[in-house]
Amino acid sequence: MIATSDDPRIRLAQHLLGAVEIAPDPLLPPRVVRLAASDGRHFVAKQHAERDRYAGELHAYRTWGTHLIGHTPKLVGRDDASRTLLFTALTGDRADTAAPGSPEEELAHHEAGRILGKLHRATTVPQNSAVGAALAERFQSWVDRAVHADLIDAAEENLLKHHAAILGNSHMDSAVCHLDYQPRNWLIGNTSGICDFEHMRHDARLRDFARLEFRHWQAAPHLRTAFFDGYRRPPNDTERRLLESFGAIEAATALVKGHQENDPTLSKHGRTVLSRLT
Repeated sequence: MIATSDDPRIRLAQHLLGAVEIAPDPLLPPRVVRLAASDGRHFVAKQHAERDRYAGELHAYRTWGTHLIGHTPKLVGRDDASRTLLFTALTGDRADTAAPGSPEEELAHHEAGRILGKLHRATTVPQNSAVGAALAERFQSWVDRAVHADLIDAAEENLLKHHAAILGNSHMDSAVCHLDYQPRNWLIGNTSGICDFEHMRHDARLRDFARLEFRHWQAAPHLRTAFFDGYRRPPNDTERRLLESFGAIEAATALVKGHQENDPTLSKHGRTVLSRLT
């Protein structure tokens, strides 16, 4: 399909690449489009609705993408006015399309662990109390939003506050974290890669494991093993216990976001994790 739209994503690509065609990809979210240039190369253009997300992703690719050369898209261009970024397209298939229980799925988790290990090792700051205190403060704001929306009862609120207190009193490593690290953002093929850096920032290193632990590994522990084989540093006993408190964050944020976005699947996930914690 020839791209003739006034869409700012396509305008940016045409300005930098010349004629482009839209390459339909039903797995991409609405604000992302895949484009093919006349020389056969493929690119991805992404427009942000929020300026802070745009600035955050731009900063992440320019600052921390250097630790992951060969595993991330390359930033080709940007348009600040429309909050649009243009990247090279990674080759391969999204890891969440691998058949459950297949060797491809296990390999995807191993490679994802290996790539994340590179990022964390390059950016880790040793244990201190400040990261836990900051995390607990942000977590408490999610708990307050859940209470305000009447999504949790008094006992559940107390449970979440208990986990916030645990995090606030814990010493833990910080690192540059992806913060949406799960198979939909991994590519598997001749080379392995990751994408979607809009949430990336310095945070508690363990937090990058929480979505995997509570969305993917509970029913498939062999994937956890494969991931940490690649990561080269399995969590110790203290870190495994702390992951339960990160599960509390997962529950609170899923409940609030599911409510805000009218997403019953996300709300159900939040309720499932919360039930496990109780």
